[in-house]
Amino acid sequence: MTDLLRSEPALWIGIAALFGLAIGSFLNVVVYRLPRMMERDWAAQCAELAGTGLPPQPVFNLARPRSRCPSCSAPIGALHNLPLISWIALRGRCAACSAPIAARYPLVEATTGAVAGFLAWHYGFGPLAVLAFGFCATMLALALIDFDTQLLPDGLTLPLLWAGLLVNVWGVFAPLQDAVVGAMAGYLCLWTVYWGFKLVTGREGMGYGDFKLLAAIGAWLGWQVLPLVILLSSLAGAAIGIALIAAARLGRSVPMPFGPYLAIAGVVALIWGDAIIAGYLRLMG
Repeated sequence: MTDLLRSEPALWIGIAALFGLAIGSFLNVVVYRLPRMMERDWAAQCAELAGTGLPPQPVFNLARPRSRCPSCSAPIGALHNLPLISWIALRGRCAACSAPIAARYPLVEATTGAVAGFLAWHYGFGPLAVLAFGFCATMLALALIDFDTQLLPDGLTLPLLWAGLLVNVWGVFAPLQDAVVGAMAGYLCLWTVYWGFKLVTGREGMGYGDFKLLAAIGAWLGWQVLPLVILLSSLAGAAIGIALIAAARLGRSVPMPFGPYLAIAGVVALIWGDAIIAGYLRLMG
């Protein structure tokens, strides 16, 4: 089978894209449920500290309960939960109550499938494409969670950081020494910006999750890409922020999550970072 996939790139890309669609469906679950799981944990901890306790809560995790329609609470059957296909077949509506299903769900699935297919084409058959997809899928989940809730869960950022260091024990994306320095420098860089901004303005400019996310990017890609990531994420954040303010969809005092822009920059740096840096050095030389 491996010989067939290696000799037939189109088959490998197609399988990767289908796998990406399935993972995209799971990412929708993660993006919706993980912040709510965190809120439940925080409420339980606060109640325990206050000595009041909470009444028994129904099980709520990434596996249970089954997915339900948010409008009528009807369980979503297996045939109605096929990535992308079910949404198209149902014309974007619940099979039980005909309530509209947000287009974001199939968009996340389609995006994840497209990314998986692209990485399969870009890296070819082998573990490199699988590892790169794991990085990109986690980045997508973090970007969406931060966009929705302005949270970057430790349950994703810290495993991503340790996974980057583990992968680079074999120097897959960067030498281990560069990865370790990248993790440290990524965290300390934004930590320094955070405290500098707070000392000058008395306000918090970003959250600790941003430090951990940049540390994870440094752990995967090495310290050399960090200036590029910071530059790209700052440019993306400024451009989108200005566009939203101009469109009157965002007030100047409304905080903007920085995680989505770090995630975008991290994916760009993973795929094209070496080429961008080499092109810049040639231009400056």
